[in-house]
Amino acid sequence: MLCGSAAHADATLDRIKERGKVTIGVLINGGPFGSIDPATQQLVGWNPELAQALAKGLGVQADLVQVQTATRVQFLQAGKVDLLIASMELNPDRAESLGYAPTPFYRVGGAAAVRKDSGITRWEDLRGKPVCVSQGSSYAKPLANEYGAQVHGYKSASDSLLALKGGNCVAAVHDSTLIHPLLNQNPEWSQYGTPIKGQILPADSVVWTRKGESDTIAAVDKVVRSWHRSGWLIDTERRLNITPPNPLLPELQTRLKTAS
Repeated sequence: MLCGSAAHADATLDRIKERGKVTIGVLINGGPFGSIDPATQQLVGWNPELAQALAKGLGVQADLVQVQTATRVQFLQAGKVDLLIASMELNPDRAESLGYAPTPFYRVGGAAAVRKDSGITRWEDLRGKPVCVSQGSSYAKPLANEYGAQVHGYKSASDSLLALKGGNCVAAVHDSTLIHPLLNQNPEWSQYGTPIKGQILPADSVVWTRKGESDTIAAVDKVVRSWHRSGWLIDTERRLNITPPNPLLPELQTRLKTAS
């Protein structure tokens, strides 16, 4: 529940309390992390469920707004949403311009989709070979510099994955939250797998706020910490059939239960 007097809350927290509603931008990019139920047209999946639970934890109603990757930050900075749960991982550039709840709710890195008969089993096996990514991908630099891959950037993840299927590259590297559900749940991808262990550039997923909203951040972080302590995030991941299980969740549950 929201706490503290309005006189000491930042403007966003004041507004949330006055309206009895928090507006949360969520990314819906298909699969268990966010999609649209064809029967009800409601937003469902990991991101929408976290947004609903966050509003409940704050003691207000949720108003979910679908955002796009290219516009999600502008929606937050322009005040079209109060918070973001939008598959947007923490990095120094984002932390410079936005605020965030310090306790992460997930951790995401890059996973490589490759043909099962490719013989590729390690990141080092990509050396000298064409690898597809999205233009501007943060995975491009380590793939090229650390593993010697020939990185090819495509306009979107869909274009990159089509290029993989077309034989233009030996691997497509994208967020694990995209690659794993795609390969696990779609028969047309049955010839592809993720044999490379570990993720490239793993980073924490956090709830984003505008810069300097310390009271909002504190209220949100309190809710996120309660998710870990209760095991709700682990249960939700299991119920939504998100695999493989994220090792960050039991790690933080143990740490925060011990700290409480």
